[in-house]
Amino acid sequence: MRSTAAHVSPPSFRQRSSARPTTAERSDDSSDDDLLVVTGRLDGSAERLAELAAGGKAIVVVLEPGDEEAEELCGVRVSQQLPRSEWFVTLGEVPAAIRLVGEVPVVSALRTLEPLNGQAVPVATTSVRFAHQATITVRNHGSGRIIALGIADHAAVRRHPVLGTFIKRLARPSSAPSRDFADSGDLQVAMIGYGPFGGMGYTHGLACAETEGLTLAVAVDTAQDRLDAAKVDFPDLRTYLSAEAAAADDAIDVAIIATPPSFHSTLALDLLRAGKHVVVEKPMCLTVAEADQLIAVAEEHDRVITVHQSRRWDRDYLALERAVTRGQLGAVFNMETFVGGFDHPCRAWHSETALSGGAVYDWGSHHIDWILQLFGSTPKRVLCSAHTRVWHDTTNVDQLSVWMQWADGREATFRQSDVAAIRRPKFYVQGTEGTIEGHYRSLRNESVAAGRGHVDGWHHHAEAPVDLTMARYESDYGIVESHLPAAPHPGWGFHRNLADHLLLGESLAVPPAQSREVVRVLEAAHRSGDEGGSVITLDD
Repeated sequence: MRSTAAHVSPPSFRQRSSARPTTAERSDDSSDDDLLVVTGRLDGSAERLAELAAGGKAIVVVLEPGDEEAEELCGVRVSQQLPRSEWFVTLGEVPAAIRLVGEVPVVSALRTLEPLNGQAVPVATTSVRFAHQATITVRNHGSGRIIALGIADHAAVRRHPVLGTFIKRLARPSSAPSRDFADSGDLQVAMIGYGPFGGMGYTHGLACAETEGLTLAVAVDTAQDRLDAAKVDFPDLRTYLSAEAAAADDAIDVAIIATPPSFHSTLALDLLRAGKHVVVEKPMCLTVAEADQLIAVAEEHDRVITVHQSRRWDRDYLALERAVTRGQLGAVFNMETFVGGFDHPCRAWHSETALSGGAVYDWGSHHIDWILQLFGSTPKRVLCSAHTRVWHDTTNVDQLSVWMQWADGREATFRQSDVAAIRRPKFYVQGTEGTIEGHYRSLRNESVAAGRGHVDGWHHHAEAPVDLTMARYESDYGIVESHLPAAPHPGWGFHRNLADHLLLGESLAVPPAQSREVVRVLEAAHRSGDEGGSVITLDD
């Protein structure tokens, strides 16, 4: 469709450019290929849009007051034009609202909608002086549908975690569960490598218990005492001493692997071939060759493989991501992250190269994933310098620094250390318009207990979100600083997305191709460190 009057946004519902395209763009996400977003007055394009809808395309029209052509197309009229403010949108009882928060705020100008002749159905309303008015409607047209949006700021809707998802679901012909699990109730989950008390097994079990659509049904561990503890945590669990037994359990839909990384690939391949969807704790595996095989086998067996990149939902990272994606720093060209301190490293498998893959595969799996997410692509060059200076009873190095450079000159550095008596900032991010920095803080609990006196305890410094300081340069004024608080707690974001992907067909939050690229950088960094800091060039 060509139009000089209407602004057709990319159908992926993500911000790409401030330019006003004259042709419809297709999404790189196949699930959104049939979604078009149109803003501005139609001025003669309604007939063509109606033809597209009749042919199966979903059209989202951001209504302009007085645009009679758009109102006729959508089957509604704008009844009120209200100023920019924070409005609360209430989702209707429709399939597209399943497992979404029922009422959410959004900041925008607002146009309330009045359906005409019963053509359009309200699917969301907004309270205006304690009276609910329709602000999103749907009109079926041929094999497609026309969605009228009364929230004027479509960019705010697009990036909104609830409203953006709601619009995408409305655009699909049906929001019913997928055929595999339509009538089977919750997905049955097996935890491979339950672990010690309070470990990843318990964490995933708690997430499943609190995520509609998931049930932890099986725990697997080679240690019987850990399985006994798992039964205390979750009394209804079935327990096995081997992953093979879980693979043979036909009731299991999803397997979560939380073993040392050196076992990830072999276990994941066996479980995929047994017909299970697979979640792997970070890292996905240790080599690109293993990652490619996992992705190929998952596709061959029509199963999902994803990685529990849990720290994409850390509240401080979400605050940083928000600032970067909204352009508050301008174009980001340098990012530095750090984790560590000065203390004896743990003596468990995290410090044994044969099991962990090497030090860079531990925290590096999170930090390099953050960097690649914010930079949007994989670096061209990787260099890792590594030191063993103090701790000689472990096989992982004491300290490492991974430097990455992109083809356009942007750079990033991840540092991890067990010999840093003064910690570097967790985040230091530079853009063309400003800088963000965030520092770790100690986590200490103190109390006075009867009969014990003073009691204190320390927790890992990386578990608390850091406060971020943003400094921006303003011409003729100077540096202006502001405080960025941690983002609101996202809950079990990964697990909620997993259930929504398998049951509702939502896009996967951590697609395997992204995890493969993280492994590509980790493998190159590990090799560079072994070679004394050689520069590794990654192929395009």
